[in-house]
Order: sequence, then C-alpha cells, then structure tokens
Amino acid sequence: MKADYPSVLLIYTGGTIGMIENPETGALENFNFAHLLKHVPELKRFNYHISSYQFDPPIDSSDMEPSLWAKIVAIINDNYENFDGFVILHGTDTMAYTASALSFMLENLAKPVILTGSQLPIGTLRTDGKENLITSIEIAAAKRPDGTALVPEVCIFFENELMRGNRTTKINAENFNAFRSFNYPALAKAGIHIRYNEHIIRRPDPARPMKPHYLFDTNVVVLTLFPGIQESIIDSVLHVPGLKAVVLKTFGSGNAPQKDWFIRQLKDATERGIVIVNITQCQSGGVEMGRYETGLHLLEAGVISGYDSTPECAVTKLMFLLGHGLSQAEIRRRMNSDLAGEITKE
Repeated sequence: MKADYPSVLLIYTGGTIGMIENPETGALENFNFAHLLKHVPELKRFNYHISSYQFDPPIDSSDMEPSLWAKIVAIINDNYENFDGFVILHGTDTMAYTASALSFMLENLAKPVILTGSQLPIGTLRTDGKENLITSIEIAAAKRPDGTALVPEVCIFFENELMRGNRTTKINAENFNAFRSFNYPALAKAGIHIRYNEHIIRRPDPARPMKPHYLFDTNVVVLTLFPGIQESIIDSVLHVPGLKAVVLKTFGSGNAPQKDWFIRQLKDATERGIVIVNITQCQSGGVEMGRYETGLHLLEAGVISGYDSTPECAVTKLMFLLGHGLSQAEIRRRMNSDLAGEITKE
C-alpha cells in the first residue's frame, strides 16, 4: 500500500447494518457485503483503499462469543501491516462486549479499530447506518501530523460520538443513540467537523509491537443483587461447578446486604479461589467500597472493587485474565489495574 493512500479494512461480522428486508415476510435477513456497497455509493468517493472481509455466514450479535472475538483478532493481526485502520460492522446487542474484549486482546494497539452498526438496515430510507459507516471509515484512516494514528484504540462510533469501546453500554433499543459512555468522555464528536479530544486518547508504547491474545475462560457469572434475594440462590450460584469468577452487581456505590449468611457465602467462595468483583447496578458512577460500612464488609470478605467498570467490561476482562491461567492473586491485581483505559482509579 502507498503511504499517502489511506487503507481501511472493513470486517463485516453481521448485524442490522447489512441486513435486507424480505418483501414477502417483512423479516430481516442477512445479505452480502456487495449489498452494503450498493447502498453506500459514497464509499467510492473516499480516496482510500477499502477492502472487506465478510463472516460467512454472518453472525447475529446474540451469537457472538469468545471464539469469534479470537477470529476478529486473527483477521486484524494477519492484516495489521497492510492497513491504517479497521472498521468492524457488528450487531448492536453485544457490540459493547466485543469492543471491551478486543481492547484487552489487542495489547499495545497502534491503529484504530472502530466498531459500528445501525438500528435500521442500510437499505432503508432513514437508516443511521450510512453516517455511522462513513464516519467510522474516516476516523479509522485519520492520522496525526507525524503519521501515527489519531485514535489508536478500540472504539465504538454511534450517532455522532466516538467512545472508548470498553467504556460503552447499549442503553437504547429504539433510538439511534444506542450507546453511552457514562464514566468517560467521548474521544471525538462528529458534526460539521470531527472534533477529537486528543488529550484523553490512549497512546501505545512505540518501542513495543502490537501483541494479539486469543485465550478466554468463560467460567464467569453475573450476580445481580435485589432486596429479598435468598441464601439458596446465592449458594447455588457460588457453587456452580467450574465457576472461577463472579461479577457482583451491588446497590449504589457498592453496597450489599449485611446479613451474616451473605458475607459468609462470599468469604467462603473467595477462600475457594473464586474471584468476586464488585460493580454498581447504576449506569453512571462506580463503587467506593470504603465509603459505607456495607462496602467494608465486602472488602473483609475478599470482594475486590471493579471501580467504574461497565458490566460488559468486567465480564470480558475476567474471562480474558482467567484464560491466561494466571493465579488468583495475579487476576485480582490486574482486575484492580487499568489495562486498557477501562477503569478510573481515584
């Protein structure tokens, strides 16, 4: 590829953006990538080299799983030297999980990996897919004056906002603003111009290469607390065969019942080697386990803070760390470390 001729690889995994409506049933069906190019003729106006890789068959995002994340990483790794950036077209339902996972799997990433999609198929008149796709490609190709990538991160671009991938959550099934980054500002906003917040964009270590990772262990569960939750439920969840980690969704800033049986169940699980990470059920904010007595009891039981991590990020980070066969102590240490801009530690 010529250095002055930006190159972007589009990876179509599936999702609404590439679907077409069956005129007889009205159902949405997966269509091929040529359909996408047909409905976005503007792509030909980019002075870029745009190549595509298509999952065959396309994957509904509800079926996305770690083996497919590994496939995406392999595609990026195999093509890493040939392209300036990557745009992944993905269904919205699990996009935040994939973005979070990729942020850990692509260690020391030096090129943009932008996930996007749409709420309406690309062929419909009012689709949001066209703008999302065009702007994502422009961001994936954007460079600083020194020739390095402007946004060398795994991001989600949706409805005019570029967000750090491991900070995002899907918040809307109906409107175009499907994603939100509650605890970290947008890396860029697209209006008449694309305005980048360069001071908050992560930079790789130029002395080190990008290192791909492929290993995951899915022996993780999300346990959401609610008033009146029974000990039998907690006990059965914490004794699931093979369980290695729990994302515990607590109240407010990290609070939970103070019942003796509850604390004892958590302490016993921790002593059996299960890693328990505390995150808040609130969409915005994080846990402060030293703030109230209930949080202190969790700390004493061996529960660790997830800070302001999203549920999607906490789950994928645990699966990623467990997959690499680390000790419980090392997993706990790394869960409390900011690996890819995913948590804010005060």
